[in-house]
Amino acid sequence: MYKCLLLVCFIIGFSFIARAQNPDTIAVKSKTDSLNRAKDSVTSKRYYPKITKEKTYHPDTLHSPHKAVMRSLMIPGWGQVYNHRWWKVPIIYVGMGLLVDGIIFNQNYYSSILTEAKLREKGITEGRNPNYVGISDSDIYSALDSYRRDRDLCILGLVGAWGIQMIDAYIDAKFIRSYTMDNNLSIKISPSVMGQSLYAFNGVGSVIPAIKITFTVR
Repeated sequence: MYKCLLLVCFIIGFSFIARAQNPDTIAVKSKTDSLNRAKDSVTSKRYYPKITKEKTYHPDTLHSPHKAVMRSLMIPGWGQVYNHRWWKVPIIYVGMGLLVDGIIFNQNYYSSILTEAKLREKGITEGRNPNYVGISDSDIYSALDSYRRDRDLCILGLVGAWGIQMIDAYIDAKFIRSYTMDNNLSIKISPSVMGQSLYAFNGVGSVIPAIKITFTVR
């Protein structure tokens, strides 16, 4: 009986000793570890993004396409000035100036020939233009129609140019307002050459010049 009791006590005591050998995970770490950790946090360097000199243009949400269109409607080129596209203004005025010159030129000749045609219809010889002497009536009427047609085409061209510069001002303003305008473009245009097919060979050469357009999907 005593031997059994002594054996049970020995087993219980041995179990307590074995439990005492397990590591304590709740214990606080040593001061050496805490000091090293503090030192690392002090000596570590802060990360700064790399700064480049490339100029980037971000969308301007206050830029109004409506203002650009209305200004171009009132004065040609004003919308381009509003969009900071100064280099387009001389192009607009040169093109529209040529059309206005064409209108004036054709209108002057049309008026002169129209007067001559009316005098010939009435059979009046006085007041005729000496430059039209010897020209048949059919040629006079043909020239009258030609100058009138050219004048009307110049007028339509002037109206079209006015509308095109309005559309151009709207598109530029829309891009400035909605998109990033920088040098990091997803489209690249470069010169290239293109081979000809055998059936299209013209004897000049096996290649022809071309334009290469590359799109980059990001």
